[in-house]
Amino acid sequence: MKLGEKGFTLVELLVAITIMVLASGAAGAAIFQILRGTERNNDHLTAVRQVQNAGYRISRDAQMAQSVTTDNLTLPDFLILSWTEWDAAGDPIYHSARYFFEDLTDGVGRLKRSHWSSAGANEQTLVAKYIYYDPDNVDDTSKASYQSPVLTVQLTTHFEETVETREYKIKHRPNL
Repeated sequence: MKLGEKGFTLVELLVAITIMVLASGAAGAAIFQILRGTERNNDHLTAVRQVQNAGYRISRDAQMAQSVTTDNLTLPDFLILSWTEWDAAGDPIYHSARYFFEDLTDGVGRLKRSHWSSAGANEQTLVAKYIYYDPDNVDDTSKASYQSPVLTVQLTTHFEETVETREYKIKHRPNL
């Protein structure tokens, strides 16, 4: 460039453009990785939360249960728990909580709870979504077994590409 001329040479412009393209590419790749990682983390958290919801609800009922049925149940039934509570007058109130699968598609569906009591309660609630149940896949499927005094429940979720399995060992709460 001659003295008194203003502007950049072609080489300077090419170097500046190359640096900007490399920086933009690196920034774009970083943003893509962050967004992809966030989506994977969200899927994992969804799967974990569903397993935890089911485990919490089953644990609450199982700690009160005086009767546990896991064997000889036919689909959609998964687990049946029964217990007796006593009201202020000393009269018994009988309860039954039935856990069952709904809308199983390729082994993945919703786990629901049906609660009945002799005091008039008769309600059905959604416990968890994306619960995996396939009796032919004995290692990875959701399952329940009872060996007095311990109820063992394995729960597996399949959400998007994420699989999460948790095992709960629940003992009956002692009566004081």
